[in-house]
Amino acid sequence: MRHTSMFLSCAVAAAFVAGTFVSPLASRMMSSARADGAPLAPAMIDLVSLKHGDLPSTSNPEMNAKALVVTDNATIGIQSGNVAKHLHAKTDEIQYIIEGSGEMWLGGERKSFKPGTLIVIPKGTAHGGTLVTIGPVKALAIKIPPQPKDDVTFVN
Repeated sequence: MRHTSMFLSCAVAAAFVAGTFVSPLASRMMSSARADGAPLAPAMIDLVSLKHGDLPSTSNPEMNAKALVVTDNATIGIQSGNVAKHLHAKTDEIQYIIEGSGEMWLGGERKSFKPGTLIVIPKGTAHGGTLVTIGPVKALAIKIPPQPKDDVTFVN
């Protein structure tokens, strides 16, 4: 547990540093408690306590997700569940596994992951199709730039 907390702290710190370089003046935060266009506000979010059922459902019945931070240059969200193998032609994605373990496609190979794994997915790289060993799988997902709605292509 302590090891996972340390990895999570490092991942959040890395995301913060990346955000500092990526969007120093354009940061915006998504929250049900703020109006659109409000500046980024200080916040602490307990990602470990958020469970699959706490997150809004998506058009994919196996995936729940919530945007946490949205800027002009990147987004940070939490997602729980599974999605079929796909790629994003316009968006780089970085996932930090908070909870769950298994295997997923990353490029042309199945790779194992567990809590504390940082997954770097360059745009155009097929990923997903997770085989869950312990689940549900919950991940922090950073997308650079923000993923357009049409930037998902499912692959076999």
